[in-house]
Amino acid sequence: MSDFPDPSGDDAALALAGLPPSTATLARIIPDTTARKRPRPGERRVQILQTLASMLEQPGADRITTAALAARLQVSEAALYRHFASKAQMFEGLIEFIESSVFTLVNQITERESAGTVQAQRIVVMLLQFGEKNPGMVRVMVGDALVFEHERLITRMNQFFDRLEGQLRQSLRSAADANGSMTPTVDANALASGLTALMVGRLQRYARSGFKRQPTEHLDALLLRLTA
Repeated sequence: MSDFPDPSGDDAALALAGLPPSTATLARIIPDTTARKRPRPGERRVQILQTLASMLEQPGADRITTAALAARLQVSEAALYRHFASKAQMFEGLIEFIESSVFTLVNQITERESAGTVQAQRIVVMLLQFGEKNPGMVRVMVGDALVFEHERLITRMNQFFDRLEGQLRQSLRSAADANGSMTPTVDANALASGLTALMVGRLQRYARSGFKRQPTEHLDALLLRLTA
């Protein structure tokens, strides 16, 4: 794990970035249903997303079909479509979870840290720690799980990283100004682009190594060199 200080300091937020959704947030909002035959309204929807995320965590997993998902849940495919209009909508639910989790923590970092360089470092650390602890989500983030799905899903994940890069540019521009750079915008744009490529590349390697090569490997030393 990273030696950089915890980017949030908030136990609830750390649950999002510190545990897979099957055991953290997605599970936490599903009360115990063992004593009931029917889940409460909304619980089945979350259970579907929880199970989809769990299936995506399997290294080398093939394209997940609604039939396989229904079988894992021990329900009919028709039951899935009572909660989601399409499989694409299920993936959109996972993307919404990723967006909400990550940008909640980004906001905490920028509110608590005044130094732009530190903000950028902690954003990178947080994003890669989130991926490390949520391997199923990584397959969505890098697009591996979306290859045969609707194009709008890949577009949305691209927009996610564009938004992260925009925040990095803002933080690094502030740092460049503070350091008296003659070209703060150029410097910030170049470094933000490189850090975004680093995040995407580390997540891709993690997914394609069967989740064996940790995305936070040697991260502290690398960030110190890149942002010095």
